[in-house]
Amino acid sequence: MASNTKPASTFRYGEKPVYTTSNGCPVESPQKFQRISNGPVLLQDFHLLDLLAHFDRERIPERVVHAKGAGAYGEFEVTHDVSDLTSVDMLNGVGKKTPLVARFSTVGGEKGSADTARDPRGFSLKFYTQEGNWDWVYNNTPVFFIRDPTNFPVFIHTQKRNPQTNLKDATMFWDYLSTHQESVHQVMTLFSDRGTPYSYRHMHGYSRHTHKFTKPDGSFVYVQTHLRTDQGIKTFTNEEAGKMAAENPDWNTQDLFEAIQRGEYPSWSVFIQVLTPEQAEKFRWNIFDLTKVWPQAEVPLRPVGKFTLNRNPENYFAEIEQVAFSPSHLVPGVEPSADPVLQGRLFSYPDTQRHRLGVNYQQIPVNAPLNAFNPFQRDGAMAVNGNYGANPGYPSSYHPLTYKPVSPALAAHEQWAGSVVNAVFAEVGPADYVQAAALWQVLGRTPGQQDNFVHNVAVHLCGAHVDTRERTYGMFANVDAGLGARIREETEKNVKN
Repeated sequence: MASNTKPASTFRYGEKPVYTTSNGCPVESPQKFQRISNGPVLLQDFHLLDLLAHFDRERIPERVVHAKGAGAYGEFEVTHDVSDLTSVDMLNGVGKKTPLVARFSTVGGEKGSADTARDPRGFSLKFYTQEGNWDWVYNNTPVFFIRDPTNFPVFIHTQKRNPQTNLKDATMFWDYLSTHQESVHQVMTLFSDRGTPYSYRHMHGYSRHTHKFTKPDGSFVYVQTHLRTDQGIKTFTNEEAGKMAAENPDWNTQDLFEAIQRGEYPSWSVFIQVLTPEQAEKFRWNIFDLTKVWPQAEVPLRPVGKFTLNRNPENYFAEIEQVAFSPSHLVPGVEPSADPVLQGRLFSYPDTQRHRLGVNYQQIPVNAPLNAFNPFQRDGAMAVNGNYGANPGYPSSYHPLTYKPVSPALAAHEQWAGSVVNAVFAEVGPADYVQAAALWQVLGRTPGQQDNFVHNVAVHLCGAHVDTRERTYGMFANVDAGLGARIREETEKNVKN
């Protein structure tokens, strides 16, 4: 739609645009208002009412998770050929570059919470490809607390505030974890010093979920993606994180912005792990289990590319608060797997964006794809892209569209048949402690890290009820008998009688 006005976002320092109301009427002064002498304010003063009404509506709904975050723009470059695995246009052609926007975040805290809280970190990227926007909605940990999608809302409730006291509640936190011990692998990661990264620039990112890379002939492989920081891993201790939370709760946000402003552009190298369907069937671990990693000794990393963040946003609200990610934003050549938590997220993420930003959230500039045309999806609040003009809202024989053929049906490995069941992914068993025990041994290779882990758990767990503490000691004893005993001893020292 043509416009004869200059968008406000294009004005720069040194220019002197005319101040107006929201409908473009010039106003003499932003401070003046209409009143009768020293008496009542006039209802006819549209400028005043316009200003106050907009102010009352400045805040959009906060994200239920990942409320506090920071972001920047950058570019992805293919460094290694993966055309044997996928037809994703963005990944085919060494040297090919694709623009992107990134957002990093904490998970459980509110928008005003501290950046350095012990929490997983969201690590999301939106690639503006020629075949649509492709979102990587990742975390900085390779596993997660759950593997059943029904557990996600209730788990998140335990990380929030007690509905009676409105306080964070250690009993609520540990009660869930100790009664859902499939979470122990993620707990081991979270309460190591990796749970308090020094900055967003100094942490890895992981897809955690399994995806499928596909080709036009219907063949596919299973993949997991790793984003490895080129700045090196750097973390806070528990006490350093707490000190920074008091001194500068926005430390990670500030660090990212100022590093880019200085020209110290952070970068990450991108790798994938690959399993064929046949390998997946024989693999020790269920590849759809979000609480398990694919050990790199068994499934090595294969390099793909590198991305660099090199430009800060001009306006935080417009570009970072309104950016909307979803794992269902995919492109030809990549598909979701049968991972049940991923399947739940395919619905949950766009649903929350429709609530937070409105049904036309993909028309917001930071979310808008390079090429999109769907006149069957129109109207609704804030349809600001011309609403497809006179194009018919149905498949019209008078206005034919071009339809791109989809890939043929996938191989027999992906043909599902069976009865509808009310399922739990897997009951907790001995296998759920194996990778957590291996991580405990990995922590022992770096002096002080096992001690830090025990301390980090103890100073948090000590605030829980005694029966929850006892159950949690048992959970850690299932990982390693010595670990359970150490956590019991250290925690009970910190309990306030």
